[in-house]
Amino acid sequence: MTRRKVDAMPKTAPARIPLGQKDPGGSQTGRATLALREMLLEGHFQPGERIREVPLAAELGVSRIPLRLVLERLAHEGLLAVLPTRGFVVQHFSTADIYEAIELRGLLEGMAARLAAERLVDSGEAAKLQAINKELLLLVQRRKLTLECLEQYIDLNAKFHAEILRLSQCRMLHRAMEHVCSLPFASPSAFVRRQYIAPESWELFHIAIDQHRGIVDAIVNREVARAETLSQEHARVARRNLESAVKNGEIGRFVPGMKLVKLEGYHHPD
Repeated sequence: MTRRKVDAMPKTAPARIPLGQKDPGGSQTGRATLALREMLLEGHFQPGERIREVPLAAELGVSRIPLRLVLERLAHEGLLAVLPTRGFVVQHFSTADIYEAIELRGLLEGMAARLAAERLVDSGEAAKLQAINKELLLLVQRRKLTLECLEQYIDLNAKFHAEILRLSQCRMLHRAMEHVCSLPFASPSAFVRRQYIAPESWELFHIAIDQHRGIVDAIVNREVARAETLSQEHARVARRNLESAVKNGEIGRFVPGMKLVKLEGYHHPD
């Protein structure tokens, strides 16, 4: 297939850095990782296509050894699969994989909120979470959410979820969340752009904000079970968006990486 030539050193790093992970763009290998991740998510390779390392190394402007490190990293993220012959192929996903990734994120976020509520010593520790939530509320209360406001919402939403994870004070949970959210369709803001474009999904902004408010209140008041349950339910907002996108045949329009998803023969569970 024909692929566009990519710069070995992108001028700006893509925004899709996994939750809590440092931007690796400060090294040649890091920049090559960003560039190849972008190519994979934009569909420059077909699902199941074998990676040809020699031409790819030349295209990215790196030698074979750094390229192997890049490929191993992206295999760890789940975008590539390792062959028994030591080669790599582009991973493919089903819609069921996305549903399961969302459910897994919900379980992890539920645990994060529960631990945050358990381990909160003073309500002042949640001041940053409360401030982020207030900014989100002010954005959604506007009569018209512009594209600029949408980008602010996505940024604040990521910070909201990251702050709950920080309050959980659990390193292992942090690592597990990084791994799940390395797949772009599993991240907390994966389907937010669809909410903005699709009229039938606009109400989900208000549902999400109301859930945020409940989660913050539960954490501050140390209501452990409520914090966990609300966070798990909150993750299902993305599931509702996904169901609507599948139903309307527009699953590939809103989330990077959807070109790696195959829908054939899928029947989503009741």
